[in-house]
Amino acid sequence: MKDMIKSWRHVFKLDPEKDMSDDALDAVCMSGTDAIMVGGSTGVTYDNTVDLLSRVRRYELPCVQEVSDLEAVVPGFDLYLIPMVLNTQDHTWILEKHRQGIERYGYMIPWELVVAEGYIVLNPDAAVAKLTGAQTDISEESAAAYAQIADKLMQLPVVYLEYSGTFGSMDTVRRVRRSLEQAQLFYGGGITTPEQAAEAAASSDTVIVGNIVYDNLEQALATVTAVKRP
Repeated sequence: MKDMIKSWRHVFKLDPEKDMSDDALDAVCMSGTDAIMVGGSTGVTYDNTVDLLSRVRRYELPCVQEVSDLEAVVPGFDLYLIPMVLNTQDHTWILEKHRQGIERYGYMIPWELVVAEGYIVLNPDAAVAKLTGAQTDISEESAAAYAQIADKLMQLPVVYLEYSGTFGSMDTVRRVRRSLEQAQLFYGGGITTPEQAAEAAASSDTVIVGNIVYDNLEQALATVTAVKRP
């Protein structure tokens, strides 16, 4: 089951806190995207996550939860993505939240469905950066070094470059990708046009498209073709 992520080129990330009509959700789920990721930095609850999962489950595509709040973990997802923010000095977001989760739910965790993500947060204005105290003002070399820690020392299956809210430096993305051997490189942040999606796809393994789904659905749907174009 975990190997499915290796085939993902395009993923829509949906926020349970945000409203989406049935017609819009139908368009997103029938767009040809490889998976739906459910998650957000703030405002994610058990109830709104259950509601979104139940709506997405009508479609035959993988639906995964990116866990950001222990109170919002919902059974029934295909995979559970667990972020570990590497570029923060607050160990809460590297180990402590994870320890709390295992102490509370360890006896019922489906480990075969758990995928750890090494997050490198690079937009200082992003909610996730403020929440986790991420040190975003780092060089390409430092970003690549964090990626190698995830890839080679920690053996994490996913490295996630998160620019949430702004389109990031593709030079940095390419530098990080060159440093990886086994980890899948996810890119997320600021994609608002098909052209940006195509550029991100050329620089990473998997493109995560989020906010534009709520701001401009037509442009969001066009990113699928842009990423998957031969």
